[in-house]
Amino acid sequence: MSLRGWTLRNRIIALCIITGVILSGLAVFAALTAARNNRHLDDVLNRASPMRAAGESLNTAYVDQETGIRGYAITGQQGSLGPYNQGLADEQAMVTRINALLHPGDTDIRASLQQVQERARVWQDKVAQPVIEAVDTKGTAAAQQLIIAGSTTEFDALRQAIATMQDDIQVLRTRSATAARDSSQTMVAIQIAAAAIIILAGAGLLLLLDRLVSRPVVELAEQVREVADGDYDKHIESTGSPELTSLAADVDGMRRKIASELSEVREARGQIEWVNEQLKAQAEELTRSNRDLEQFAYVASHDLQEPLRKVASFCQLLQRRYAGQLDERADQYIAFAVDGAQRMQRLINDLLAFSRIGRITAGFTEVDLGRVLTDVSSQLEARAGEDAEISWADLPLVEGEEPLLTTLFVNLIGNSLKFRRPDVPAVVRVSAHRDDDEWVINVRDNGIGIEAEFADKVFVIFQRLHARDAYEGTGIGLAIVKKIVEYHGGRIWLDLDVEEGTSINFTLPVLPGASEPAATEPEKAEKTEVNA
Repeated sequence: MSLRGWTLRNRIIALCIITGVILSGLAVFAALTAARNNRHLDDVLNRASPMRAAGESLNTAYVDQETGIRGYAITGQQGSLGPYNQGLADEQAMVTRINALLHPGDTDIRASLQQVQERARVWQDKVAQPVIEAVDTKGTAAAQQLIIAGSTTEFDALRQAIATMQDDIQVLRTRSATAARDSSQTMVAIQIAAAAIIILAGAGLLLLLDRLVSRPVVELAEQVREVADGDYDKHIESTGSPELTSLAADVDGMRRKIASELSEVREARGQIEWVNEQLKAQAEELTRSNRDLEQFAYVASHDLQEPLRKVASFCQLLQRRYAGQLDERADQYIAFAVDGAQRMQRLINDLLAFSRIGRITAGFTEVDLGRVLTDVSSQLEARAGEDAEISWADLPLVEGEEPLLTTLFVNLIGNSLKFRRPDVPAVVRVSAHRDDDEWVINVRDNGIGIEAEFADKVFVIFQRLHARDAYEGTGIGLAIVKKIVEYHGGRIWLDLDVEEGTSINFTLPVLPGASEPAATEPEKAEKTEVNA
């Protein structure tokens, strides 16, 4: 395939591959250069400089030795030998440090260090040890005569050897610094070359896009506009990339198809308008059907109450009259029948309450949630017991139906009291904070909690997480809560970040012009704690 037949995608891929290969080669070269630069910097900073410092300290150690010998010769006291003995220890430490910093290729510095050590041994053998022995055997006068009679040739040679070693170390440092500077310049050149390659590749890409995309697209757009203005016989073509040429052919095919089917579209528009009218009529019919179905369900639920009350009443009469007169299994069967009838009554009542939400309404009014919680606490006083604690603080005024909001809190707090932990007093706390244009209200307890996997399931009607013999109820309470919250324009969710108990959040819209809630005087004084 010739280059002219290459697609835009293939050309861009080829450009990117070529640029990537060149940049990769530069990157490898830069990595090798950086590694060499790091080695040279390491020689300067971590070898040459510490060796020079150690050489200076070694020179100081020999000066301390010479000073200690002279002091001992004058005083003859062992304390005067302290600088000499310390100088010997420092000498050994500095020699060891320099040896540790040397590499196998540092032959000149190693030879210089050996020369320093030899000169030091010569001075110690010819000067230091004879003076110490003279003081110990003949006294300070004899030692002073030795120093006066001797020469400083050995010590001068030692200092010259140290200077030579320092010069060799400086050569290493200079050589490494020069190599590091050269490596840095090479790195700069590599970066400049990489930048130039990137700029050239970008310029090539822009030129490629301009010639094969931008200009052909503008020309194609002009032709399409002419067709859109009504010239359906305009032939559409493109001289750009193969993709645009193919696109122009497809657009031209679409133009021909649109022109041939324009009359059919007009006919279809009339049919669609007729279908819309039919759908509108069906939607109205469905609304009436749903309304009739709601009414039917409501009436059917009420009609079910009467026979169910009879069943429950006669089962209870059987239970009271014949309890203990039949066998144990008969008593058990009667108990099952009584329990089933009672549960069916509770279920029907809960279903009626669920169906009434949003259907039977008295209209929204301003509701003080603090007053609602006071009423709820009184209703749940018997269920809570003496050791339970229900508290709330700074609850706002909201717009809603007070009976439904009361039912909401009765269900939430009632669940907290129902699912308390054994032998642990129930603690329920209700709080609220504002988040933009809605109140976020939290109901939290210290009960048995809800697993994260059931976070969505708990709000589904008839969903139970425990067996009926463990906890009573119909499984519709939280479904009622969710419907009440959504009816008031809010949302509800389970807070999964708590470590203990259950935390449920729900939102209610903020009243227009409302501000942050302020606690009343009694609430401030007692923190709104209510021991039920």
